[in-house]
Amino acid sequence: MAAHRKPRHRFFRGSTVRTAATIALAGAASATAFDGTGHADPQLSPAEVKAKVDDLYREAEIATEKYNGAEEKADEAEKSLGVLRDEAARRTQKLNTARQSLGSYATAQYRTGGIDPSLQLALSSDPEQYLERASLADRAGSRQATTVSDVRKQLRGIDQLHDEAGDRLATLRARQAELRKHKTTVTEKLSEAKRILSRLTAEQRAGATGDRRAETRDDPNGPRASRADAGHATGAAAKAPNARAAAAVSYAYKAIGSPYVWGATGPSAFDCSGLIQAAYRAAGVSLPRTTYAQIAAGERVPRSALRPGDLVFFYSGISHVGIYVGDGQMIHAPNPSAPVRLAPLDQMPFAGATRVA
Repeated sequence: MAAHRKPRHRFFRGSTVRTAATIALAGAASATAFDGTGHADPQLSPAEVKAKVDDLYREAEIATEKYNGAEEKADEAEKSLGVLRDEAARRTQKLNTARQSLGSYATAQYRTGGIDPSLQLALSSDPEQYLERASLADRAGSRQATTVSDVRKQLRGIDQLHDEAGDRLATLRARQAELRKHKTTVTEKLSEAKRILSRLTAEQRAGATGDRRAETRDDPNGPRASRADAGHATGAAAKAPNARAAAAVSYAYKAIGSPYVWGATGPSAFDCSGLIQAAYRAAGVSLPRTTYAQIAAGERVPRSALRPGDLVFFYSGISHVGIYVGDGQMIHAPNPSAPVRLAPLDQMPFAGATRVA
């Protein structure tokens, strides 16, 4: 479907503001009078646009982290369900083998006509041979009785597995419904932010998103790590507390300029927690998927003791994360309007930090 660009709204000053406001209010009142609903958007200043867009991105990021957590749990539920199904299939195969054994025994009994043992002894031409066979048959009968008992246990076990698999399937479907809900929230918030930003000029948009480099950027994929970044990466890695942290910092520097895509964990695009997970995965460390879990994945450290490679978290809900690289700076994946980049810690409200063991 082709995208239709909406006309950009100019920002007014002085008496023009009052005139524009009067017209806007009159238009809104007319719309409400006719159909009960006002559709006109209020005129926003660049600062108001930035605040509104920031709020939308924050709400989208919270929903993204919830989506990531639900996706992780859905994957676990699906794997667990697969294990249960495999075990049920294995036990069913074993049960079928036991049933075949019982069937062979029943057939043999049928062929002998089920004659009373004392009568078989009386009719036998060789009593001693019969007694030997009877003894063997008795032992075989005991084994068959054991097999029957085992089959019954297997049937109960398989029924239990099926019940458990049904519960896991219900859990999986609940997780999938949760995924769809969070995905809808993310999509709506990001679409609204995009709609608001589309009304601005490139310069205003850069100011609203805090991405001044976008004003002169020629590369549609964003600025890649520069030679200066490479030098800073080397220095930051040297100050890291261990080799794993150093490797994670180096990865983060190489990711500078990569686009933000919600739900992405690399190698060419990331969301905030996806960047952290990918950086430490490259260092041989497995981290949880969400910010809420990542903050508990190591030793908590105060802001005054930060070293390169530490994870830094923001907002009271722990909904954003970056990787500290020294000198009060971090590398993070901000939002869809800005690529992975260096930024000061003071850019957002600091919530805590963790050093990965």
